[in-house]
Amino acid sequence: MRNIKLIIEYDGSRYKGFQRLKDNENTIQGKIESVLSKMFDEHIEIIGSGRTDMGVHAYNQVANFKTSSTISVEKISDYLYKYLPEDIVVKEVKEVSDRFHSRYNAKQKVYLYKINNAKHHDVFLRKYSTHIEKTLDIELMKKASEYLIGEHDFTSFASSKSKKKSNVRNIHSITINKNKDIIDIYVEGNGFLYNMVRIIVGALIDVGLHKKTPGDIKAMLEAKDRSKASDTAPAKGLYLYSVKY
Repeated sequence: MRNIKLIIEYDGSRYKGFQRLKDNENTIQGKIESVLSKMFDEHIEIIGSGRTDMGVHAYNQVANFKTSSTISVEKISDYLYKYLPEDIVVKEVKEVSDRFHSRYNAKQKVYLYKINNAKHHDVFLRKYSTHIEKTLDIELMKKASEYLIGEHDFTSFASSKSKKKSNVRNIHSITINKNKDIIDIYVEGNGFLYNMVRIIVGALIDVGLHKKTPGDIKAMLEAKDRSKASDTAPAKGLYLYSVKY
């Protein structure tokens, strides 16, 4: 059996998320598996580096699948490009070691959250960023983000739907950049809980709007209580930026 690695870029606006659902084929995984299964005339199941929620996008989602087919990676790439919808592009197809597993071998992930901080929303970016009309205090947000760096119990920053045995995660860095009206927040860590990045961003937005102080972020962490943290930021501003192995 061959092991094939995929690097996938997608616009998640019209999908129910990455992971295939039993009652809904409108997922990124479902679309790719359908095309591959037709191409190989065998059941193909891809394994993603992680799930992304409904409306979340990706620049470099990583997945892999096993097949007995001898079709070249070049032909697989061309076929996927031809038959997948325009909002899903498999940017790279590569044969890898049988031991490679896109989820279990992942060491770090980087998520990007985009905020449009102009007075009026941008009609062309409205599906790909969150609009915040009031000017955000970037320096205060950067100060607040420092409390989140390192290994912590992120229970306060995880959705109540999260079913992980441990809520301890290690955030390696949070980088906040502003270019004109666009604010990019990069969050890099060894793993993330359900809605964790969006809740972190929601808290940083509250600090930027002076609704919370940087010290409040520390208090949220220590509380280990989801009800003590901020609201979850909208899905449309979130991107899976990269996965590191």
